[in-house]
Amino acid sequence: MEQIAVIGAGTMGNGIAHVFAQNGYKVNLVDISQASLDKGMATITKNLDRMISKEVIDGTKKEATLSNITTYTNFKEGVSDSDLVVEAATENLDIKLKIFRDLDEVCKAEAILATNTSSISITQIGAATNRPEKVIGMHFMNPVPIMKLVEIIRGYSTSDEVTETIMELSKKLGKTPTEVNDYPGFVANRILMPMINESIETLYNGVAGVEEIDTVMKLGMAHPMGPLQLADFIGLDVCLSILNVMYDGFKNPKYAPCPLLVNMVMAGKLGVKSGEGFYDYSESRKAENVSAQFK
Repeated sequence: MEQIAVIGAGTMGNGIAHVFAQNGYKVNLVDISQASLDKGMATITKNLDRMISKEVIDGTKKEATLSNITTYTNFKEGVSDSDLVVEAATENLDIKLKIFRDLDEVCKAEAILATNTSSISITQIGAATNRPEKVIGMHFMNPVPIMKLVEIIRGYSTSDEVTETIMELSKKLGKTPTEVNDYPGFVANRILMPMINESIETLYNGVAGVEEIDTVMKLGMAHPMGPLQLADFIGLDVCLSILNVMYDGFKNPKYAPCPLLVNMVMAGKLGVKSGEGFYDYSESRKAENVSAQFK
């Protein structure tokens, strides 16, 4: 594994590119939007500067990391020579299936195709290609440069060899890979999203307010961040998408999204990225002020 391609320069994609590049891998960061690529590179640079200020790395390491990343808007040019492609596009099944069909056509035969999906079936994605044995889930946690966990999800056809290769590669990135099986939500979101959904239900039913719910979970359960603040950080649209995947996959009402969550997403209140969710982020990204609708 020497040449890595990352599809998508958003929050997860630029973080994944950062981690590979910092560990000495050549990375092609691919996105259809030059503006997204510019923003992604700016984020990587800012995060590297933060690491310098905390004396985690020095300026030489920063420059080496940045020099390891090349950006592309041309899909084929960006992925054709890669040993591993990590797809980190939006959490949408149709988009991911199209990307993997295209990857299967233009990538070299021995290339491993990974997806950073947080809930969509690896088996279904793999079935869209002619190399399902080389398709695997590589679910990084946000923020990628800091969080140690990588969920490694093997689809029905993923080979033992590919699984072992990606497990070892993740360790070389300084991560802790944890192998899980391919069922909706995997492990992380199968446990996390019902908790977030139940927190929204608790608010929806008037049991307690936003700050009160988050305070109980932070101080009572030792969570570093309350579930409503965490939902804002993840993105309420992403939470809704994951819950819908689990509800469709299991047909169990416990995964049905709370109506309040559905309404907030329809209204464009998506959390930090839109400037408002359960908290108002117009002045600070630290969830210091509850949104006016919940006061």
